[in-house]
Amino acid sequence: MASVTHDTGKILGYLAIADQLRNTSLQAIKELQSLGIEVIMLIGDNTATAETIAKRTGITQYRAEVLPQDKAAEVAKIKVSGKFTGMVGDGINDTPALAAADVSFAISAGSDVAIEAADITLIRNDLMSVVDAISLSRTTLQKIRQNLFFAFVYNILGIPLAAIGMLNPVIAGAAMAMSSVSVVSNSLLLKRWQTNHE
Repeated sequence: MASVTHDTGKILGYLAIADQLRNTSLQAIKELQSLGIEVIMLIGDNTATAETIAKRTGITQYRAEVLPQDKAAEVAKIKVSGKFTGMVGDGINDTPALAAADVSFAISAGSDVAIEAADITLIRNDLMSVVDAISLSRTTLQKIRQNLFFAFVYNILGIPLAAIGMLNPVIAGAAMAMSSVSVVSNSLLLKRWQTNHE
């Protein structure tokens, strides 16, 4: 913020410059919270700026005027409490925290150092990409569990038959084929995954 004064010392006007929050950022925070994710903002700006952003986004926990090494320390403190940590950042000052987190996301328009330190690079410069990445990863894990079920169920059904000598090689081959078909077909359903937003 800058001010212009007259020779008399009276202030003639103010000029304030601030980054604007994207509408998608507000939506991303709400969706992350709806997924059961605790959102904490670590920001290097002053407390007044942090409070304004927190109020607009609905973030209840934030730390202002945080130095790069302190961001990493905050992430480490959260990890020690037993929580799984994720970090989103785009600048050099975010790099230590990105490296310290269990999983980290870098914005593609960010610094090369941040991209190198992060586990995932988001192609779109939009926080909704974080929501999409988490949603897709959860869907993928669900498919993996389902595929393990399909892989084991045919074997579990065949074990008693094999134990009593009643497992025909044709039946065993068909069961293995069905297991493979089930796993592949279920995995292909991931192609139907789509974001919950426009």
